[in-house]
Amino acid sequence: MAELRLKLAITAYDHVRDLLDGSLPVEGVAFDAQHPEVEEIFYRQGTAAAWDVAEFSMGKLLSRIAHGDRRLLALPVFVSRMFRHSAIYVRRGGPIRTPPDLAGRRVGVPDWTQTAVIYGRGILQDEYGVRLEDVHWLVGNVSGERAGEERPLHLPAGVRVTRVDDAPLAALLAAGDIDAIIFAREPAGFFDADSAIVRLLPDRSVEEAAYRRTGVFPIMHTLIVRRALADEHPWLAPRLYAAFEQAKRSSLARLRSTNVARVPLPWVAPLAAESASLAGGAPWPYGVAPNRATLQTFLRYCFEQGVTERPLAIDELFPPEIRAFTG
Repeated sequence: MAELRLKLAITAYDHVRDLLDGSLPVEGVAFDAQHPEVEEIFYRQGTAAAWDVAEFSMGKLLSRIAHGDRRLLALPVFVSRMFRHSAIYVRRGGPIRTPPDLAGRRVGVPDWTQTAVIYGRGILQDEYGVRLEDVHWLVGNVSGERAGEERPLHLPAGVRVTRVDDAPLAALLAAGDIDAIIFAREPAGFFDADSAIVRLLPDRSVEEAAYRRTGVFPIMHTLIVRRALADEHPWLAPRLYAAFEQAKRSSLARLRSTNVARVPLPWVAPLAAESASLAGGAPWPYGVAPNRATLQTFLRYCFEQGVTERPLAIDELFPPEIRAFTG
């Protein structure tokens, strides 16, 4: 088989390291890998299909699929996951002490379809009773990044969204002009000793309790392949899935090892074991079946929030050959 050279854009995660350094070869495939910031990957892949294979925002992907755009083929390789109760930021010493306090308040987001924002809004509604229509939503630049939507929104009736361009949302929050921000990154200045911005829910136990209760481990980014390329090479999608699964397994094995400190933090191996125990032995699952609860919840959030203009089913997201192979 002639080698297929693929342009790949992905964060240099440890769980893809074996693919990037060549220690885990993929039959018939060679990668030309780049590692831009994820916002650049999403923008360039979304507007110009700059790479053959890339990680991509789940929120933006679902918005495209619901709109009928099928140029990007998703694989259930969930390279980035993050619990998002901790993505809600408020002003230190301000009036917002608990999530229900956000009802009737002004909350900023970088764009309506950012995956972390979708989860944050869903958490507020599902777990704390703060409905979309209870909040005045402000969309704008948080800390200097590019903000904006790829396509028009289909907002539910009664939901208020206002564009803000006169100042970064982080500055407005610090000044008390808005009440909260939901954001995938820490806002500018967050790590300063005298930062005016703090997490509303800083305690990890809140996220652990939600996971035990719901089984939802939020998926941020999935792997996509240009559909034309996957159609031309039907063997490619299953082979990529298998390779990324093996690379992830190797990464988890490294984290459990106490031979050397592979991550510059103490107690990584016990934390890896603790996380595996919490997740029933599979702390970072790929595939459809073990992620069904998470995917169903996210699909619901996207439709309820107007990210998708129609309800989507899980079977619409991934190719049949991958569903058959992964369950």
